[in-house]
Amino acid sequence: MLTSRSLISLSATAALVCVLSAQDKKPNLTARQLFYAAVQTSAPAAPEVKPEPPKVPSKPLAARSSKPAPKRTEMASTETSPVTSTPSTPSKPVVGEAAAGPALGLRYTIMKVAGSGTMEVAPDTVFHAGDRIQLKVEANNAGYLYIINQGSSGTWKPIFPSPEIDNGNNRVESLHSYTLPSEDHRMVFDETVGSEKLFIILSRQPEPDLEKMIYSLQTKPAADRSDQQSSRQMIMAANIDNETVGRMRSTYARDLVIEKVTPSSPGERKETAVYVVNPTGSSSSRVVADLSLVHQ
Repeated sequence: MLTSRSLISLSATAALVCVLSAQDKKPNLTARQLFYAAVQTSAPAAPEVKPEPPKVPSKPLAARSSKPAPKRTEMASTETSPVTSTPSTPSKPVVGEAAAGPALGLRYTIMKVAGSGTMEVAPDTVFHAGDRIQLKVEANNAGYLYIINQGSSGTWKPIFPSPEIDNGNNRVESLHSYTLPSEDHRMVFDETVGSEKLFIILSRQPEPDLEKMIYSLQTKPAADRSDQQSSRQMIMAANIDNETVGRMRSTYARDLVIEKVTPSSPGERKETAVYVVNPTGSSSSRVVADLSLVHQ
């Protein structure tokens, strides 16, 4: 039987555990917070400059005593005086330990043409025949970007890389906005109702499957894309099968943090956008996003 004193003791212990748990628990960051926090951590910190310690004038050496020093036993010679001993500090990090890098994040926005300009709209907007749109994409760290579009036949074709943009180069820089297609090639919804499917992949390293399919007709190495004509022919002829896209979707969509932001969302920045972040910080990090644009 529990006495009143036991109950009081248990209550106090439970309260203490709750307080400690609350202190140890870190607040969860949203995808938008992770996106910009990774930008800050990716910049190298300036080295700390410490003032030099004041120089102490050297003292003259004391005269040596003529008395011979007492002999120490072998055991005593291995002992260290507790007054003068200091713990050893390794000068190099342990081999094999690698700190995780910044989270890889993607921000995308649907831009709808309105009059002489464009406006941000939500991805679940219902579009109509004649509507013209563009996709604005931004990465928080440098990487390789792929945007593919599924046609009525079920196969996928690349929108980015594009021969009209940087001669088909698909490496993107941190916090640089890429608007696709260009103003001369905006996506226009026709009279056929349905949905327009887009798939976005952002990776730290080139994606082998997509590189092989998109650049399969190129006679030069993948790193050398200076020939605009060969790059154009290669991209226009590229077809990506649905199986490859499904495999990437199921593999790379794990552990992603996704946030849809509207002008009413908390924060100083008022926008209509979607943030997708891979928080692992791995050198092989990838971010994928599915867009299904409905038009009636």
